[in-house]
Formats: sequence, C-alpha cells, structure tokens
Amino acid sequence: MDSDESGWSTTAAGGAATVHRRESAPARQDRRGQTTIAPTVVQQIARITTEEVFGVYAVGGGMERAFGAIRERIPGASASRTSGVVVEVGETQAAIDLEIVVEHGAALMDLARAIRTNVITAVQRMTGLDVVEVNIAVNDVHLPGEDDQRSAAPTRVD
Repeated sequence: MDSDESGWSTTAAGGAATVHRRESAPARQDRRGQTTIAPTVVQQIARITTEEVFGVYAVGGGMERAFGAIRERIPGASASRTSGVVVEVGETQAAIDLEIVVEHGAALMDLARAIRTNVITAVQRMTGLDVVEVNIAVNDVHLPGEDDQRSAAPTRVD
C-alpha cells in the first residue's frame, strides 16, 4: 500500500490499483510529538471567518437556518455551529465548501473573493493545513427589513 501526503492511499490488488480515502483525523508529527486537527475545528474557523466578511448575512442554507432557529428555542439544545460548512481534511491539506446568504446589494464576485482570502488565510495560519479550494454557494439574498416583517406577523395564539 502506497500513501501520499493528501490522505489518499492506493492498494494494488491483483494488478488493479484501488484508491481509498483515509477516515482518520490528520496527524502532524514532529520530534516532540503528534498533533491532530479535527474537521470540526476547520469547520468552525471557516464559519467564523466567513461571518466576519462584510456583506455576508448568514452561513448556511435556508433549511439549515430554519432548523437552527428551532433548535435555539428548545431548552438544552444548541444550534449547530458548523451547518453550511463542509470540510474534507487530509494530513496536510483541506478543502472547504460554504453555503451563504448575502446582504442585498453585495457584489457577489468581490464578496466570494474576500471570503476565500479570509478563510484560506485563517485556516492556514491557525492549523498549518494547505487549503486547496474554497467553494462558495450563494443560496439566498437577505433583503432589508425582512426580519422585521417576520417578527411583526400576528400569531394565532396568545
């Protein structure tokens, strides 16, 4: 079995090579010990740095945000801090997929460029992983006053 630094390994079985993705957490070895970085760490870094970019209203798709709002209202439950962020982490590299909702009027290509720069810089600086790609899906546009209209809607019961 041959292995490379990306977290993929190949096995030659009967003359045919098969490719396998290792599922273990990445480990960085140096003289004094080993460091592992959980994928949720990369997810949280990516989420926080995406939310810091001006023009991003929320991270996550509409359904994820709706379920998150419901979870916040349930005593003892907590909203997922990684919804809308999917990562693939190898031993030395990471790939990140983001789903976002943008503020109305934001220049989407400039916003995507700023998000990529922010996420790549933060993940590489904090984890030492090489970020090979950041894919961004813009799922919705937040309109001014949209939240005010929802909260002012009359309820059926008191």
